[in-house]
Amino acid sequence: MSLVDDLVTIADWLRLAATRFAAAELHYGHGTDNAWDEAVALLRGALGLPHDKLQFVLDARLTRKERRRVLEMIDARVGLRVPVSYLTGEAYFAGRSYRVTRDVLIPRSPIAELIEAGFEPWITQPPESILDLCAGSGCIGIACGHRFPDATVVLSDVDPRALAVARENVDRHGVGDRVEVVESDLFASLEGRVFDLIVTNPPYVNAEDLAAMPQEFRHEPVRALAAGLDGLDVVRRILQEALRFLRDEGSLVGEVGASAPALLEAFPTLPFEWPLLQRGGDGVFVLHATRLPAY
Repeated sequence: MSLVDDLVTIADWLRLAATRFAAAELHYGHGTDNAWDEAVALLRGALGLPHDKLQFVLDARLTRKERRRVLEMIDARVGLRVPVSYLTGEAYFAGRSYRVTRDVLIPRSPIAELIEAGFEPWITQPPESILDLCAGSGCIGIACGHRFPDATVVLSDVDPRALAVARENVDRHGVGDRVEVVESDLFASLEGRVFDLIVTNPPYVNAEDLAAMPQEFRHEPVRALAAGLDGLDVVRRILQEALRFLRDEGSLVGEVGASAPALLEAFPTLPFEWPLLQRGGDGVFVLHATRLPAY
């Protein structure tokens, strides 16, 4: 008898997945932080269940086709270290589901916490125009659009494959009437446009950290991670150009993760503000347009 024959219910497969994940000592960094939650995410995504309803169907019996699919996904997670979101094609960000492929990073930015809080207290007036720069899947910009329903949003990225995923997510969320997708090398295709808020999660991983990343991250597009020796290749360009694309009272919110110390060393005169993130994560800064001329 095979596992496909022996294991029948969702509970059976959930137990198997959690046991195998724990034994394999996987790296968790794409939405969960332990074997059990990772197993729940895999089963829920594999079966197309709402993210908070799996517990109600634990005794449900899977079809043979479903069992084979789940086993293949468990094998890929353990044997190839493929992140769950790439296996299911879905990830959650700021409480909503997004389509993901290997052409984009898996959504996990701590900026989600700031979006849900309306960027308060750093932004006091609801923005009317928002730019998600280096948008990837578009999750940050679309989440901003949900939080500020009267705002127009531009999702901008240099990679047409990433933008194809972003367009899928615009359609998925039904926001095509006010969310625009633009192919642009940073600000190159946005000349003449200004925004109340620019939010960016650009590539910021330095060469040393990139070389040491766990295998799970090697399934993600390296162009969305790598940013030179100190991790600031892209951020430098953003800081050099951002002021021309911000309204006078506008703000730039950016994520630089572990490259934050390098950023502070490189730009000692810029008055970065660093929000304290209650749900974890770090390296997110806020800069107001009035303070950017310091650079």
